[in-house]
Amino acid sequence: MPAWLWWTPLTLLVVALGIWGFRWGWIAATITETDVINAYAQRYLDEAGADARVTDCTAIPGDQGRIWIIIRCVSPESGGFEYPADRFGRLLDRPRGAILPAAPEI
Repeated sequence: MPAWLWWTPLTLLVVALGIWGFRWGWIAATITETDVINAYAQRYLDEAGADARVTDCTAIPGDQGRIWIIIRCVSPESGGFEYPADRFGRLLDRPRGAILPAAPEI
């Protein structure tokens, strides 16, 4: 068996891990708060129904560990929705007993 054939699986693994690492780095470097807010505002519109508006949503910085940004969408008709997201825009669970910081006054 040729020697290069022994190294092929390792080479493929290293290349795959390099591509995967580059992808996650690219996402982390290019995602903005606006991207995350817009994505969860759209999700709010889908979940809350016809009375929901994008302007119901605000965002505040995360207050605990992995939570990067918290998107809050509140309206009298649909109640309140909260979406804590990490640095990659993934939805996270808030820890039990977490105290909600007050929404900023406009």
